[in-house]
Amino acid sequence: MRKLKLYLDTSTISHLFADDTPEKMAETKLLWEDFIKDKYKLFISPIVTDEINNCSEQKRSKLYAKMGQVKFDVLERTEEINQLAEAYIKNGVLSENSLADCLHIAFAVVCNCDIIVSWNFKHLVNVKTINKVKVVNAINHYKEISIVPPTMLLEGVE
Repeated sequence: MRKLKLYLDTSTISHLFADDTPEKMAETKLLWEDFIKDKYKLFISPIVTDEINNCSEQKRSKLYAKMGQVKFDVLERTEEINQLAEAYIKNGVLSENSLADCLHIAFAVVCNCDIIVSWNFKHLVNVKTINKVKVVNAINHYKEISIVPPTMLLEGVE
């Protein structure tokens, strides 16, 4: 069976240490265990590493230590990714101020990921964004992509 290809945005990784949201932190840690077990094929982009590099040294070190526990590929930025991110902005998916979020989506779509995993409910994991991405992807002949919080990947515990 083919492993699902997941694109992780920065919020997913940073919630491993989100003491201010203990429930999200706990759920992220549970999902991280699945990542350690290699249940998925994981991808990040240079946008993720740039955002992590902008963290304080202490947080940055902790995040990179956790990232060292899992296998992931860092995707390369291409002109196709830049053009799709611009199409998202041009078509009102998000504003120009949210270029990094549009790039997260474009990386995942162009690189044929199945799912974007994010805790960013303001810009990514919401019906407006998901529906507009679906339309822009169809217009530009890209497949649909799911955008979900980590919780949706957790298997129920009985």
